Amino acid sequence: MLFWFIAIAVTAIACAALYYAAAGRMVNATGPDSPPANNHFRLVLAGIDADLANGKLGEPEAIAAKGELAREMLRQQAEVDAKAKPKAEISRGTIAAFLGAVAVLSLVTYWMLGSPELPSQPLAGRTQAAAQDIDLPAAIARIEQQLAVTPNDLRGWSVIAPVYLQTGKYAEAEHAYRRIIELGGGNADIQTALAETLMLQSNGSAAGEALTLLQSAAASDPTHVLSRLYIAAELTRSGQYDDAVKAWDAALALSKGDEPWVTAASEGRAVAVNKGVMPAGTPTPTSDAIASMVSGLAARLDTQGGSIEEWTQLVRAYVVLKDLTKAQAAYDDALKAYPKAFDRGDLDAVALEAGLKGATP
Repeated sequence: MLFWFIAIAVTAIACAALYYAAAGRMVNATGPDSPPANNHFRLVLAGIDADLANGKLGEPEAIAAKGELAREMLRQQAEVDAKAKPKAEISRGTIAAFLGAVAVLSLVTYWMLGSPELPSQPLAGRTQAAAQDIDLPAAIARIEQQLAVTPNDLRGWSVIAPVYLQTGKYAEAEHAYRRIIELGGGNADIQTALAETLMLQSNGSAAGEALTLLQSAAASDPTHVLSRLYIAAELTRSGQYDDAVKAWDAALALSKGDEPWVTAASEGRAVAVNKGVMPAGTPTPTSDAIASMVSGLAARLDTQGGSIEEWTQLVRAYVVLKDLTKAQAAYDDALKAYPKAFDRGDLDAVALEAGLKGATP
């Protein structure tokens, strides 16, 4: 309603300005110049009479001269009258009716064809097909060809790196993530992704460079959960239990309570507290409990929205639970929230690996 009020007000102001500019009016203008003085003609007439009296002109010549003088006076008066005659103007009523018709036509056309509730999107995003089968190898090949021509294309590396990671091409993923960092895109997510790639190549160990990357990611972003989870898991694995408990606490402090990783993090903390051994009697979460936590995350994203990482967690959780119908629905909702392919590289990679449809290469 506010949009229409503003639109009508702006249209009215524009029409008023056009009406003021187009309507005929006098601005600092005087009336038409008065006819020229008749002194000149009076002098000529007096001269004719004097010549007649002195015998210089005869009666017929004097009458002819006076007639010619009279015709000259009439001709000059006609010119003055023609200049003073007002030009034909469009009436104010006609102008007002025309502008009103244009305003009404514009508002009605937008009401029928426009959509003020439509969120801002780039043109490319609006023309994407709703669902297409994706030839993943061909898409990767196209991106690789483009990167061979433009090796400093940060966006291209950002798109292909998570695809490499999700498809098990760890060496290629490592190279891609390193290129992103070299080109200035090394935020907490990228550092963690590179660390994860190194861990996958080292049978899950985060020792060495991977741990350094995770610590750098956690230090650069106080709200980054994933890096803290990996740090806590590595400290637990390496037997640094006191530090591991602190790391698990730091990660859990960032949760809202319904994230899919909370249960696993709580169990990891319990293992660290118990010096590497799962405490006796610790319940193993059932599928129903996991499904309940995933449903809580889905409900929050549906009502409040969330980050692309949370949408990725939700889609991945549904895939792990082998509920591809809900995974597809969640992916569709994520595409609406993040229409730009550049923003959802990891999400698209998860969807592609699971066979979900909706993203374009």
